[in-house]
Amino acid sequence: MVTVWRRPAAGLAETERGTAGMASTVLVVEDERKLRDLVRSYLERAGFTVLSTGSGAEAITMAATASPDLVVLDLGLPDVPGETVARELRSTSATPILMLTAKSSEEDRIRGLELGADDYVTKPFSPRELVLRVQAILRRGRSATVQGITSYGGGELVIDEPQRLAMVRGAAVALTPTEWGVLFALASVPGRVYSRFELINRVRGYEFEGYERTVDSHVKNLRRKVEDDPGQPTIVQTVLGGGYRLGLARDD
Repeated sequence: MVTVWRRPAAGLAETERGTAGMASTVLVVEDERKLRDLVRSYLERAGFTVLSTGSGAEAITMAATASPDLVVLDLGLPDVPGETVARELRSTSATPILMLTAKSSEEDRIRGLELGADDYVTKPFSPRELVLRVQAILRRGRSATVQGITSYGGGELVIDEPQRLAMVRGAAVALTPTEWGVLFALASVPGRVYSRFELINRVRGYEFEGYERTVDSHVKNLRRKVEDDPGQPTIVQTVLGGGYRLGLARDD
């Protein structure tokens, strides 16, 4: 069953609005009814428009027809595995995904991030923390603090900050908010080495305790989209024992 809840946008912070001042829409995919209603109520109180379903198959259809601004996705769905839903969503759009999982091992979390998730919350979790993470993902997806277009490597990479758009070798690249945040952070000072801890905390937009190595999963996904050969990266480079840096110089 699909449920849609709306709350008036009056009084919302700018980061909780979609375009033209409309409330952002969040699709909650969770088969446990009580938990789904709890998440929905907290998101509604934070000012979001909320769609919800307990079906993975229904979630894929809803994401295509409703175009939500973010999807909160439980991995333990009864009909279609959450991992499959994530792959389907990521194959057609860069809509942010916040995963809910009962699996607590680091490998399970990294596997989820490699599927294209922007963040994860391990059950049991605080609903207020979930709202905070939703807001942070949407905030960094819309960030455009300095207007202008910047070119790197003789035009190999072009970053349009107001449009949150990256062009690689003349073609637009569809990046998730977290992938954009990683690339934007590295491009802010080309050649500067960012440690994993520094980079993941800067990208998250809030204090992120531990698991800074999960940034490797986002870098891996980013490289698939921007590098000619992800195995020999020239744009997002690894510095052994240090972290990552942008391998292209800013054009004059």
